[in-house]
Amino acid sequence: MERKLTVEPKRIVIKVGSRILTSKNFRLDKAWIKNLVAQIAALINKDIEVILVTSGAIGAGMGMLGLDLRPGLLPQQQAAAAIGQSQLMKIYDTFFKHHNILSAQILLTREDLSNRKRYLNAKNTLFTLLTYKAVPIINENDTVSVDEIKFGDNDRLSALVANLMQAGLLIILSDVDGLYAAAPKRKEFQKKRDVISIVKEFGPRTEKMASASISKLGTGGMVSKIEAAKICSTAGVSCIVANGRVPDILRRILDGENIGTLFLPKKQQLVAKKRWIGFSAKISGQIFVDQGAKQALISKKRSLLPKGIVKIRGTFAVGDTVSILDVEKKEFGRGLTSYSSEELAKIKGYKSDQIKTILGYKYYDEVVHRDNLVIL
Repeated sequence: MERKLTVEPKRIVIKVGSRILTSKNFRLDKAWIKNLVAQIAALINKDIEVILVTSGAIGAGMGMLGLDLRPGLLPQQQAAAAIGQSQLMKIYDTFFKHHNILSAQILLTREDLSNRKRYLNAKNTLFTLLTYKAVPIINENDTVSVDEIKFGDNDRLSALVANLMQAGLLIILSDVDGLYAAAPKRKEFQKKRDVISIVKEFGPRTEKMASASISKLGTGGMVSKIEAAKICSTAGVSCIVANGRVPDILRRILDGENIGTLFLPKKQQLVAKKRWIGFSAKISGQIFVDQGAKQALISKKRSLLPKGIVKIRGTFAVGDTVSILDVEKKEFGRGLTSYSSEELAKIKGYKSDQIKTILGYKYYDEVVHRDNLVIL
């Protein structure tokens, strides 16, 4: 059975996790990496641009240090990552050279993508590497990033990179076959669940299936992949979660085989600036709005006015990114604010024509203009 992608991808982000990069004793599986590189080389020979997001630095460091168990303390994990990253890159570089392909190491932290200037610098560097037909190999900078080691995956990072580079497809290679349909609780049915072929939209049912997925990664493993797929969907990027141990997996996905789970993108894509606002920019505060304002923002595609604001939280300045929530504390949007938290504390709940009277000046009628607003 064939399954067509919405568009034929010319630029692909591939994410590989530690579970399929390493063997049971946490050592790097060089044979698998060699095979992966050969598959990527075949794509490049078809003029497809490939960006690789890889885990495995800590596992490689454990091998170098002769450790049989993952270090429990953060400084030990960071030390293992520092030692293992060079070994990981050496292996990738060696195998890519067999195919006469250059590879380049890129280490990122969340701050590199949340800061607009650094975000654009990273984007320009990656595009330049692709023009040289080199493969950017991206990893979270585990030696300085606490969050990545704590959560233990690069799923979100790979989605943000796909968003940054406006890729046509993100492929997450895992140790599971995809998103499983929820199964009855009785043990005899647990292994008979089917893999969901296509997810067209996200909702409570999708969340339930993610939580019910059985994997060596634990329940959080599939949940984080769903979150990555959500980012891709809103940004207009297709996402596939599949088992990286399946032979010739990349070719089979691009040939349209019904393998893994395909998460379809929304039809209306965001412009580049809104991609950054929605998924990469650092959130500096929160704005809570009433139901009328929420409906105006979502259904009527309006800007956010001070009249609809009921509460603010946090300290932020003009131009900062804020999260927009309803009265039930559910986030539904993000945007760049035209007023500081101090100013909003004074004008919230009032009409726009009262701003100048209250503050003594007025920047704009809108607190968040529609052009600087992303509905999630």
